[in-house]
Amino acid sequence: MKLEKFIQSVVDMPQSVLQEMCGYFKKVNLPKGTQILEQGQTCKKLYFIEKGLARSYYYNEKGKDVTVWFFSDNNLMVSVESFFQQKPSLYQMELLENSITYEISYDNLQKLFDRYHCVERFGRRVSIDLLTDLVDKLNAIQFQTAKERYAFLIDKYPDIAYRAPLGHIASYLGITQETLSRIRSEI
Repeated sequence: MKLEKFIQSVVDMPQSVLQEMCGYFKKVNLPKGTQILEQGQTCKKLYFIEKGLARSYYYNEKGKDVTVWFFSDNNLMVSVESFFQQKPSLYQMELLENSITYEISYDNLQKLFDRYHCVERFGRRVSIDLLTDLVDKLNAIQFQTAKERYAFLIDKYPDIAYRAPLGHIASYLGITQETLSRIRSEI
């Protein structure tokens, strides 16, 4: 899915506004391993991933990295609280695959929000979708067994299970890699 189709799938907008909005996005090809954001930095860009895979993570008190989110093809990638509140991020973001991305700066997106009601509606709907996904993940971690959480991942994000390293998937699910291997062998 291209950027234009993604935007139109979220909210219908006049072609002239769509073209202007897309004009603010810059296409960037980035290699696997690129750190998009470091902990403590303020997220200044919102990304659309046309093709690729990334994750958001932090280091716990034992120094182990914990994956909190995956971003894949035809989805937005952003440190939500850092980008929209323009404050330092608690998380890091890195690319797990070579990726084709489109990026827009916070300032340019704010200009578009101020100029066009339909772009502001786009931002609201994207925010609602992100919030819903976050609540779904939180509910899965709090109320589901490890096996149910893995089934949820497979159902909601089937490509992640085959593209991301097992250690990242296990930490995302809040389980050990050994538990994940056992669950995968049972399924």
